[in-house]
Formats: sequence, structure tokens, C-alpha cells
Amino acid sequence: MIAYWQQNIDNGQFTKIRKDEINPNKPVWIDARQVNRDETNILQDEYNIEQDHILDILDPDELSRMEESDEGYILTIVRVPVYDPSAETPYFTVPVGIIVKGKIIITICWTDSEVIKDFGTNRVRGVRLSDFPSFIVQIMNRANLNFLRYLKEINRKSTSIQNEMKLEIENKEIMQILGLEKSLVYFTTSLKSNSLLLQKMKSTRLIKFDEEDLDFVEGVAIDNKQAIEMADTYSSIMFGVMDAYNSIISNNLNIVMKKLAIINLVMMVPTFITSFFGMNFKLPFDAMNGYLPVIIVTMMCVISTFLANWLLNINRDRMKQVRSARQKSRNNKKKLRKETRKIKAQERKANRK
Repeated sequence: MIAYWQQNIDNGQFTKIRKDEINPNKPVWIDARQVNRDETNILQDEYNIEQDHILDILDPDELSRMEESDEGYILTIVRVPVYDPSAETPYFTVPVGIIVKGKIIITICWTDSEVIKDFGTNRVRGVRLSDFPSFIVQIMNRANLNFLRYLKEINRKSTSIQNEMKLEIENKEIMQILGLEKSLVYFTTSLKSNSLLLQKMKSTRLIKFDEEDLDFVEGVAIDNKQAIEMADTYSSIMFGVMDAYNSIISNNLNIVMKKLAIINLVMMVPTFITSFFGMNFKLPFDAMNGYLPVIIVTMMCVISTFLANWLLNINRDRMKQVRSARQKSRNNKKKLRKETRKIKAQERKANRK
């Protein structure tokens, strides 16, 4: 889908126009999102865009970069975040190609992007289509704001999933955590790529910034670093949580295996006796009449049941003792920390006096 936009000089609002209504004296923004092969061919033929650049923009794994083309335009590729609740990884990033050629600026993306959509709906303030360097930085600034918002959503979702996993751990919740982990990896990689692009934009001669634009670029770089730190922090927390839950799952499996081993050992005794007296041996209760053999076998089963229950209770008591000992050690550590804090506070007060 290709849309044509021009900016009103009075109020700075973007107005969607048809192709035959374009004013050649004013800058024009060509918004190409969810493009197909025919639309990319139209852009390539009308504006002399190299085919390799079109393929790079449509490559989902393309990193952020800037270069000058032999056809007389400047290509900038920026990674922006996208949210798709139906995807296996709900939060991911896509490349957006920004082509500046004369008074024309073209943005190309193979999917729909909320960052570009915000410009068309006039949600971004202070946009100047006549200042192409500022327009590119505005796109990166909007991308950083969406990165920060999506990172907060990922943190809230991971906290909600962790609360559900405290009650019962299921495969669905584990897969959701893994999807969020992949999203954080994608975000970190794209943010670092955008950070390198910002550094190149400040040092390159392809585009020129005035003093106001340079201050704005510094602010965008600070937001980018903040988003990188948040993504790294959330990734570390999530990796630690997954390691903890892996330990819990393995511990629960060990407890279940211990119980099954105890039951197996107890049941081995009657199984050994009944298998020993097979068809080739005379049964010990063969000479008895009445219900006496049945009563003896029943008593053996009851004794085996009580024995298994007793062994399991011993194991439970040991586990309770270990847990209580750990809890006491934790409480003692907390008390020691509080006492040391009080002593340090008293020393500080004494030093101030």
C-alpha cells in the first residue's frame, strides 16, 4: 500500500493526497507499508531505486545503516519495534527504509508499523518535512518511545506469568516466557544497531545537522541507551527466573522419583515371594483350608502398605526439618542485617555529632 502525504505549512499537519494532486514545489512523503512486488517495482522504476536496496529493506534481518547511492539518493535503514499478538514471538523488530531524494522522502516497510502510522495520524509533534535530517531522527525518536513502552509491557506480562507459575507450572506458560525472552533479544540487538547508526549520523557528511538538530540527536541517543539498559536488565531477570524454575522443576521431579522408589522397594518383597513360589513349587498355604491363607496374604499386604506409609512419612519429616532449618538461617541473616544497619546508623549519628 502506497500513500502520498504533504505537510500543511500553517499548522504542520500531514494531509493525505492522491498522486496526481502532488504539489511539486512542496516536499512530499511517500509512505509504502505492507508493499507487494508490484508496488516495489513501481517505486523502483519511478524513483530509480536500486533493486539491491529494495531487497535489503524487505529483509527482516537487515541491520540499521546509512549509505549514499549512485542514483543520487541517501538510504537509511532503521529498526523499529512491532507488536503482533498472534505471532509466536509477539514483540519483534522490522527494518524501515528511509530514502531521501531531492524533495522526496520515501519510507518502505514490508509490514505495518505503528511508528510510521503515528506520523500519518499526526500524533508526532514538531515534525518538519522540509528538514529531512530532522524527519529521520524523529522516526528514531518515535521508535525509542515504542521500544520503552513495549519493554514495560513485556515486564508486566512476565510478572503475570511468573505469578501463575507459582501456582502450577504448565508448558504453555514456559513457552510464553521463552517468547518474551526472544523478544528481549531482538530488542537488544536492534537498539544497539540503532545506537551505532546514531553515532554514524553525527560523524558522517551525508546529512548535515544544525545546532538544534544536534541537541535533539543527543536526546534520542540518551533514550536509546536507556532502552538498551532496560532490555539488558529485563533479560537478566528473565534468564534468572527461568533458571530458578528449572531448578524447581528438577527438584519436584526428584521428590516424585524418591516416592516412587520407596513404593517400588516395598512392593518388591511380596512380588519376590509370589514369583518364587511359582508353578514348580508347592505353595506354603496349600495344606490350609478355609480363609486362613486369604487372611495371611491380606495381612502381608496391609503390613506392606503401613511400611510404605511409614517410610514416606520419614522422608516428609526430614524435608520439613531441612526447610525449617533453612528458614531459621534466613531469619537469622535478616536479623543480623537489621542489627548491622542499626549499628551503622548509630555510628553515623555519633560521627555527625
